This record gives sequence, C-alpha cells and structure tokens, in this order.
Amino acid sequence: MSGSVTVTGMVLSSMPVGDYDKRLVLLTKERGKLTVFAKGARRPNSSLLAAATPFVFGSFQLYEGRNSYHMQQAGVRSYFTDLPKAQPEIYYGFYFLELADYYGQENADESGMLNLLYLSLKALMNPSIDNRLIRRVFELRTLVVQGEYPQVGACVSCGNLERLTAFSWKKHGMLCPLCAPLAQDAQKLDAPAVYALQYIVSVPLKKLYSFTIKPKVQSQLDLVVGGLMQQTLERKIKSQEILDRMTGDTVRLIPIRNPTRI
Repeated sequence: MSGSVTVTGMVLSSMPVGDYDKRLVLLTKERGKLTVFAKGARRPNSSLLAAATPFVFGSFQLYEGRNSYHMQQAGVRSYFTDLPKAQPEIYYGFYFLELADYYGQENADESGMLNLLYLSLKALMNPSIDNRLIRRVFELRTLVVQGEYPQVGACVSCGNLERLTAFSWKKHGMLCPLCAPLAQDAQKLDAPAVYALQYIVSVPLKKLYSFTIKPKVQSQLDLVVGGLMQQTLERKIKSQEILDRMTGDTVRLIPIRNPTRI
C-alpha cells in the first residue's frame, strides 16, 4: 500500500546517494526506525537541504512506496544548531544518535526513546550539567526503555530492600551485605551512587537531568553503567570508540575474582 504519511521524529544519520540525493535514518514516534530517501536534498536550492541532516527534530511528510519511504516535506522544530559547534558535546551527540539507531526497530513504538534522545541532546547544551553524567544517564535510561535495565531497588538475590551496598554485573543488579560475598564480581558502592542509579531508573523523564553528583559517585556510576553497556551491546558502536578516545571516558571493567566482603 502506498500513500503519504506524516511522522514526528529525528534524523539519526544521513548518507549521500547518487549525485544529489540522501539516504536518511529517522527515529519516529509513530513507525519506529525508518530508512528514508530525500531526493535532491544535496542541491543548494532544495527545500530538504537543512532538514536532511543529523540531529534535526520535527515532523516529516513521507511518501510510502511499495519498498521504501521518500521525504516530501519537513517541518523542523529544532536543528540543535549549536551542538555541531561544541566540543566534546558533538561526540556525545553522535554517540547518542548511534545508540538510538542500534536499538531502534521498524514499526515499533519509539516514543520513549525519541523523548529521551531529545532531552539528552538538550542537556548536552546545558553547561551546568557534566557531560559524563549525561552519558551515563542516557545509557542507563536507554536500558530502561529497552527493558534491559538491572534490578536496583532490591537485592537481586534475596529481595532485601534495605542496605543495598554492592552491584553485580553477572547477577544484573544490586546486592545486600549478606548476598554480596557470594558474588565474585560484587562491586561495593557508596550510598549516593546507589541512590543515583535508583533515581535514573525511576524518575519521570522531565526530571531526569535535574541532579548533580560528586566526582567519586561519578566514577562509580561510570564503572557500573559502563560495564552494563559492555555486557549488553552485541557489537561495537563506532561513535563510542571515537567518543572514548576524544574524552578519555573509557571504562575498563576488570572481573573481580575474589568476593567482596562488605
């Protein structure tokens, strides 16, 4: 079936095709991740020139052909024009786009991921929020959207709700003092780090970037969430390698062979 459809979404990537066209990947609220062709978008006088660019958020009128989508018009709501000029924020931005592309699926409800992506890109342009914190919040909340997040509200082994003091990647969640010694990869966490994990997982989206943390807590958050991403992703994210090289955010997760006594 063919015809016109209007979707709300963001351009995740753009690639030249032929002499003047572009092939775009959109993350849309209504139809999930779509591959869309923008004919003539590379011509200087094209009405699609500015819209067929990564980070553009808005409404897109598409023609749904038998085998592909073609962009007809675009109503841009945000270009995120300041982001490409900012370093290292631009590297974080491309990583967020590629992670959204990694998880995006066609004909799926991607409203949660789209809203998270939009708010996270806005947070990158807020100088009062640390970029490392934004990254870990985005990564962990992405796992929440995908239903792959760890158990952080109770001990993953016994269900104890109090005194959660360690995290286990193998068990995929928090541990209490009685269960932590039984996990070989138990990593002790300070109370503020535990609270930060719980906050990121459960807080309403509009409040997601309304807190700050101290450097020690950031380091623990880096370790836990960085390890989760290494454990979860089935392939390397190219922009992540660039981001880690440019910012030094690399987390080297070393398995703990001896149980942690807490």
